[in-house]
Amino acid sequence: MSIDLYTWNTPNGRKISAALEEMGLPYTVHPVNIGKGEQFNPDFLKISPNNRIPAIVDPDGPGGAPISVFESGAILIYLGQKTGKFWPADVRAQVPVLEWLMWQMGGFGPMPGQVHHFIALENEADRRYGLERYSKETRRLYGVADRRLAEAEFFAGQISIADFAILGWAWRHERHQVDLADFPNVKRWYEAMMARPATKKGFEVALS
Repeated sequence: MSIDLYTWNTPNGRKISAALEEMGLPYTVHPVNIGKGEQFNPDFLKISPNNRIPAIVDPDGPGGAPISVFESGAILIYLGQKTGKFWPADVRAQVPVLEWLMWQMGGFGPMPGQVHHFIALENEADRRYGLERYSKETRRLYGVADRRLAEAEFFAGQISIADFAILGWAWRHERHQVDLADFPNVKRWYEAMMARPATKKGFEVALS
């Protein structure tokens, strides 16, 4: 049965479409136009109580009963456990996957997201401090990623859900004014990920 994906064309939305394609799971896209406030509709609130995309409904959940999941990190863990793909069975191997997934959720997402906000402000006085602060932190996070990828092909060693999570935001590097040439290991990883046919399809499928 097809998983229902409630989403929009954002970094967090693209994490899930790429993962679903890589995992070979059938899914149906239900666009939630966040520009028109559709994320506040009562029906969407039932499956995403924080009024954020993405969210999924899996009609074939645990025990064969439907289940809804919100928050992109939780969705990725759920899908990895459901399929056994990009989610190692060994608990020791799960640790770096979770570490880098949480790194993305806590930093490499919120910080460039603030860059996206402040860069759009017209008032120079309003934008200067915020843009400088969050741009500096965003570049620091790229540096963390670059050092990690200097010693590993993928963030957790083997390709995992953590890579899809991070890729969703690296996909917007131009928008948060980062040249990947400044971070050659990230650039190598990014190009390798985007060259994967399923990941490429996940970033091209219409979400809005």
